[in-house]
Amino acid sequence: MEENKCSFCGKSRNDVNILVSGVEGNICDNCIEQAHGIVLEDKKFNTDNELIQPLALKSPKEIKEFLDDYVIGQDQAKKILSVAVYNHYKRVLNEAKSNNEVEIDKSNVILVGETGSGKTLLAKTIAKLLNVPFAIVDATVLTEAGYVGEDVESILTRLLQAADYNVELAEKGIVFIDEVDKIARKSDNPSITRDVSGEGVQQALLKILEGAVVNVPPKGGRKHPDQKFVEVNTKDILFIAGGAFSGIEKHIADRLKKHVIGFKNEDTKEVQNLLDEVNSMDLKNFGIIPELIGRLPIITFLKPLDKEAMKAILTEPKNALLKQYQKLFELDGKELIISEETIDKIVDRANELGLGARGLRSVTEELFTDLMYNIDELPKKVSV
Repeated sequence: MEENKCSFCGKSRNDVNILVSGVEGNICDNCIEQAHGIVLEDKKFNTDNELIQPLALKSPKEIKEFLDDYVIGQDQAKKILSVAVYNHYKRVLNEAKSNNEVEIDKSNVILVGETGSGKTLLAKTIAKLLNVPFAIVDATVLTEAGYVGEDVESILTRLLQAADYNVELAEKGIVFIDEVDKIARKSDNPSITRDVSGEGVQQALLKILEGAVVNVPPKGGRKHPDQKFVEVNTKDILFIAGGAFSGIEKHIADRLKKHVIGFKNEDTKEVQNLLDEVNSMDLKNFGIIPELIGRLPIITFLKPLDKEAMKAILTEPKNALLKQYQKLFELDGKELIISEETIDKIVDRANELGLGARGLRSVTEELFTDLMYNIDELPKKVSV
């Protein structure tokens, strides 16, 4: 009989677990599950499209104020980065509205600063503010096409993954290329042999940074002829490159005709003052090719963190490390009280490691591991 069959797949009541009867038809549990999947997919599609709506772009001051909540110090770098990001996304939104005769160039940025000074955190925080996909890639694993290592296009694979493979969303994202100083040309003389992890990678990056339609392998890995590709247009993707550029101060000193011998501890302030003067000529002398510098027109320097800045990082930002540990203890019904002396010891130990703000995490993990292990035996108030 018709009423004993599913109106969608035609299976009889005996072939299914449940058959739900309606006014003019029936539906089995299998078809219910499939319909539920279609509804979820439709919701996901609509959600993705909502994310593609015009960006609620903040002013440079608002961007900097947001950065201040998460990143300690580095006021000049924040100011330059805020303006660059504002101009970039203003350009993106303006292009979407109308076709203008005046074409505005991309505002890709290069951040110079030692490890742990906040380069990655700045880029990540801006992506969080704008609610755009964000990907971090390490330049040291990239090689020229045809050699062992990752193709330069893998940069965009990471961004696609961050955007859940929504191409239109990925095309408005931010990519942070870390360790860009490690792909510097090894010498001033062009070599007849290939420099597949240095100048060759710089050359391969040019097209992507400037803006082009690139064939991207959606799952990453090496390219091969039978592979399916996703076309990604990079003209509206903001690239932020970062690197320590260790030794660049010598190039700055040569350019400014300043004589700093040895760069010992007592010369730290003078070295820092030199790094404030970093420009495209110094990057070129360091080994970054002029064509790449031209596609990273905005250069800014992040100052090394002093003791006061390190203490502030531990206690002040919304995501401060010590606040995180106090929250973890609170979830176990304990109150964690951290003395000023303990904070000083954490900072001194982190400075010994020479890892900047990254060293703080290592030291705090070391300090709190035993306490967390014995959490059940600790009193309600825990002082360290």
